[in-house]
Amino acid sequence: MHMSISSDNLLLAFVLWIVVGAIIGWLAGLLVQGGGFGFIADALIGIFGSVVAGWLFPHLGITLGGGLIGSVLASIAGAVIVIVVIRLLRRI
Repeated sequence: MHMSISSDNLLLAFVLWIVVGAIIGWLAGLLVQGGGFGFIADALIGIFGSVVAGWLFPHLGITLGGGLIGSVLASIAGAVIVIVVIRLLRRI
């Protein structure tokens, strides 16, 4: 079976990815004292945090449950980790 992704579906997926990343980054910014870094940076932090959590947590044997809620929690935790690392690097 061959699946084809139309450009409309790809564009919608990309927009949703950015919006969800922005929300995750914003939530992580609220959890870490000092606030966020602005919309674009928060979106990038949220997206990168999701990638970090998706790679790091399985390697550490950490699971936050399955499904959407587990993915959102892991993404927020990953974004918080990214924010903390960024702030530590800015102090150097």
